[in-house]
Amino acid sequence: MTAPSSRHGGLLRAVLTLVAGGAIAQALPLLLGPWLTRLYSPEQFGVYHLFAAVSANLAVVACARYEFALPLVGDAVDAAALRALCLRVLGGVTLASALGAAAWLAWSAHGWTAWLPVAVAVLGWLSLATLWATRAQAYRALAIARVVQYGGASLAQAGAALLGAGVQGLIVAPIAAAAAAAAVLRLPVNDAVRPSPQRWRELARRFRDFPLLNTPHAFMGALQDTVSIAMIAAWQGPVAAGFWGLSLRYLKAPATLVGGAVSQALYPQLAAHGASVDHDADAHAPLRVTREGRAAVRRVMAGLAAIAAPLVLLLWAFAPWAFERLFGPQWRGAGELARTLGLYIGVHFVAAPLAVVTLAWGAQAWALRLALVGQVAFVAALAAGLKLGGLPGAGWGVSIAMTLYFGVYFVRLATWPLTREEHA
Repeated sequence: MTAPSSRHGGLLRAVLTLVAGGAIAQALPLLLGPWLTRLYSPEQFGVYHLFAAVSANLAVVACARYEFALPLVGDAVDAAALRALCLRVLGGVTLASALGAAAWLAWSAHGWTAWLPVAVAVLGWLSLATLWATRAQAYRALAIARVVQYGGASLAQAGAALLGAGVQGLIVAPIAAAAAAAAVLRLPVNDAVRPSPQRWRELARRFRDFPLLNTPHAFMGALQDTVSIAMIAAWQGPVAAGFWGLSLRYLKAPATLVGGAVSQALYPQLAAHGASVDHDADAHAPLRVTREGRAAVRRVMAGLAAIAAPLVLLLWAFAPWAFERLFGPQWRGAGELARTLGLYIGVHFVAAPLAVVTLAWGAQAWALRLALVGQVAFVAALAAGLKLGGLPGAGWGVSIAMTLYFGVYFVRLATWPLTREEHA
């Protein structure tokens, strides 16, 4: 058995590798952001964020979340079968999104809606490639892909603006960057392993919790963003939608950087801690919740909280001034919104990488129930805030509601019951 210190060191090395790649990936958007906000108007950003929210809403379930089962299987044939299943589901979702885009185009007459199925296909492919690389623990490739996706998107958006592409450039550039990132993650596939249709159908039943429980969880989480931006655009106008989208894009960048790295490293570790459960004997059985696994989750939460606290204080103190200086006077409203969202950003930073914990612990039903409560609370707080205090009121409402919600979530994970034999 590998010593605990060795496993902890492996997790740390993996996180540092992914954080290094993510830091470079986020540096370009952060550096180019002030230029982009002078190349594109708040109204154009509002349209872009609406499209991005809708496409992400569909892409997040494009493989029915079966790709998230890949790190849980050790057998190469099973992994190949899951991958084949994901590709089949992705094809169906892409076709459905093309039909939806056609209807959207007929209703709105906005040409950029035609990019919806392309975005869904590319982002679904990237999610599958990312989990395939996570299963292989190919952390260097994952780090490079993050640079290509996030850094490449901002560079391409700047180039598109210089060519006068407008909203079309804002939309197409991230799609192209995501396709390039997926190409980076194209890891070798053993052509000799040819799973039968019967095998991937068996795996579809074995991991049915992913489409039945995690898919609605992920879809509702993405729908929260779509509904939020649509409500703000309808009640406050496209400029307010641009403020909301830009604020969350930059405020969530640290969570994207650190949280994505931590989750990609933590998930295989938790799966390894609980690997003694025989899934072939009991296809519906969760992994074991061990003392070591729960302790790893507690360490992750404590470390992330130590980073989040000063981030919140900085937002309260300097957000309006910083946004105005960085993005131009027309974006000061986004900075005022960022100040009100400070608490939410802090707790979200801690929570972002923890979604994989309930996947590894077989607690997807519990996570779905809790998430639905959180999403209702988020939208209700947003609506009440908009009605009572406009955009700043919406920010404070969301911050207060989500701090309470995530507080319950953190306590529950930190005190999760161990599997019975772990008490012995």
